[in-house]
Amino acid sequence: MANIRLPLILASASPRRKQLLAEAGFIFETMPPEEHAEDGLLPNELPEEYVLRLAFQKAKNVADKVERGIILGGDTIVLCSKNILEKPVDRNDARRMIRHLRGRVHQVVSGLCLIRKHGKELTVRQETATTQLLMQPISDEELETYLDTGKWEGKAGAFGYQDGNDWITLLEGSESNVVGLPMETFRRMMAPL
Repeated sequence: MANIRLPLILASASPRRKQLLAEAGFIFETMPPEEHAEDGLLPNELPEEYVLRLAFQKAKNVADKVERGIILGGDTIVLCSKNILEKPVDRNDARRMIRHLRGRVHQVVSGLCLIRKHGKELTVRQETATTQLLMQPISDEELETYLDTGKWEGKAGAFGYQDGNDWITLLEGSESNVVGLPMETFRRMMAPL
């Protein structure tokens, strides 16, 4: 059964995840999960457990709607001093996040889930990827200028590494992870499927 060619389905509406897959030459469909597939952090849940659970919930939500395919679900957070930073709800929230991150080393943690579905047969693979970054101690004026761009919207931690901000330095790990999809981890997970 492993040699049956199944369609790759991205369980996400993220333009960054779509772009990374397309640039890497993958042919895929996009089917965003329903909103209820995501929920908040559970009591005593570790950051890695949290992103893996959400990645699974998104992939499973889409897998339940298709007969066959390899469904990719993912979730990304920023972690700084044990504080989980997700997507900001508004400009004030983005400002709070960047003030918390500036001048500090922090991590971008992604959870990936691949569900291979062929009829009733399901195979689930999950992994996390962590990238370490440093945000320079930018001034309030630089912060407001960045917030004016709106580039913080829809991005965990209120910043995008791909936006070319010279105040963010990658220290260790996957660059594509910070953009939204750790491609090295994804390729490794796809190999046996």
